[in-house]
Amino acid sequence: MKIQDAVCVITGGSGGIGKAMAAAFLEAGAEAVVLADLDASAVQHAATELNCEGRVCNVTDESDIVDLVRHCESRYGRIDLLCSNAGAGGEGVLTDAENAVWQLQWELHVMSHVYAARAVLPGMLERGQGYLLNTASAAGLLAALGSGPYSVTKAAAVKLAEFIAITHGDDGIGVSVLCPQGVNTAMAPRSLGDGQTDGIIEPEALAQTVLEALEAERFYVLPHPEVEDYVRRKGDDIDRWLHGMRRLKRQSQTQ
Repeated sequence: MKIQDAVCVITGGSGGIGKAMAAAFLEAGAEAVVLADLDASAVQHAATELNCEGRVCNVTDESDIVDLVRHCESRYGRIDLLCSNAGAGGEGVLTDAENAVWQLQWELHVMSHVYAARAVLPGMLERGQGYLLNTASAAGLLAALGSGPYSVTKAAAVKLAEFIAITHGDDGIGVSVLCPQGVNTAMAPRSLGDGQTDGIIEPEALAQTVLEALEAERFYVLPHPEVEDYVRRKGDDIDRWLHGMRRLKRQSQTQ
């Protein structure tokens, strides 16, 4: 898709990946960028800095998402690109991650994408065009050691994006899923020695990869290109991949 002259909405937009994408879209000539975030002060600060609109939105509340979409469609006439980007870390595996952690991760990393698609697709389908960019994670394609709720819900986010692409790809709807490893944000992993990342990149570099992927309409947006090879190896021999991940787990526990 073309970002020039597009109306773009970004949830989780007050900082990090969301704010960097907003800046890149504006630089690329977007007609309008709307930032949405739960933190009212942060999103207004970011919007003022970038000279765009900021809105308060709790992405785990479907009514908030509906209100956001209705506002943007009313003010700008349409939404060309909706970036469902909000997320947060969730540590623990099975025995040490409480149900509340699992539920919040599910609502934040899966249902927020469902709510966004439900809200924005009717207008896009009526026009016969539109684009969804859902932020997942390389953990959703592979795994993040020690982060069960995060890995599992991010995997569900990837599958949801696949399902939307299959269901509406012939209706003029484009879908991409953003799957980075470490990015220099508040969520960045602090360790580089346990197989979780091939290096922490800056949000601005990620945003450029997003622009390129949207232009090419690639489904996977992989700011760490090594991830593509890892996914291929996993598909070629899942048992070997699982053995390798267990080895990485053992190594991380001894460091």
